[in-house]
Amino acid sequence: MEYCEKYGFDYIDIQSECLDRDLAEGKYTIEELGEWFNTHNLSMLSYNALVRFNMKETQEEKDAVMAELDEIIRRCLILDCKMIVVVPSWDIVLKKTRGEIREDAVAILKEMLKKVESHGIKLSIEFCGAPGMTINRFEDAYAIVEEIDSPLVGVTLDQYHFHAMASDWAALEKADGKKIFVWHLNDMEDMPCGASYNNDEIRLWPGDPRGCLDHQHFADTLKKIGFEGDCCTIEVFRPDYYELNQEENVRTAAEVTRSHVNKYWKQPALSLS
Repeated sequence: MEYCEKYGFDYIDIQSECLDRDLAEGKYTIEELGEWFNTHNLSMLSYNALVRFNMKETQEEKDAVMAELDEIIRRCLILDCKMIVVVPSWDIVLKKTRGEIREDAVAILKEMLKKVESHGIKLSIEFCGAPGMTINRFEDAYAIVEEIDSPLVGVTLDQYHFHAMASDWAALEKADGKKIFVWHLNDMEDMPCGASYNNDEIRLWPGDPRGCLDHQHFADTLKKIGFEGDCCTIEVFRPDYYELNQEENVRTAAEVTRSHVNKYWKQPALSLS
């Protein structure tokens, strides 16, 4: 986080697994982390994430999701965080149709909305471009958001996930940009959509010559539909990059993101995910 400030990031999407690990190991308390944010310029863009939020088979499982949400809300209030990313379940046993999955997601998100709305906290659905994911294309996530029709419920648009399961450009081009809360920048090697090896390991920094994503199309479309996030995040997860030391990683992320965004967009705020 200190390196993020040093190299000009405005926000950070704190990864829940990293936060849970550090809290369990006693590296700091949530209150100490909140005090750090109070005394620094870096802010939290989102709490990333509450995972496997949908398609629960028992009331006990549904109650566990709501209990986790309660704890995340508690943390967000301490950290002055106004958005929670929610990630769909994957590899479910029951064979459900897209319609059934959409109906279930709408129902549970409406219940979640009741808990966050008094705090002004947003919920952002991150569809994930993998065959086993219950919500794996933009158009499915957006249909859920449209049906709920709340200013507090939107979509996280990750360029990698959009391409990885061949989301429909026409659906994005007809969307309301105000319902896209988070824009994850990245690139990727040109792998077949839906292939088992088309995973986070083949992500790249945006602008890498090995990349295949149509960045101009993303930028032009988001401008056209009225995207108002005023912030983009860098999210890569490539194992090669974890071999860099922490400062080198953050510095590189800032440099490539700023350079990339300047090609396509008036300089927005930057966030590290």
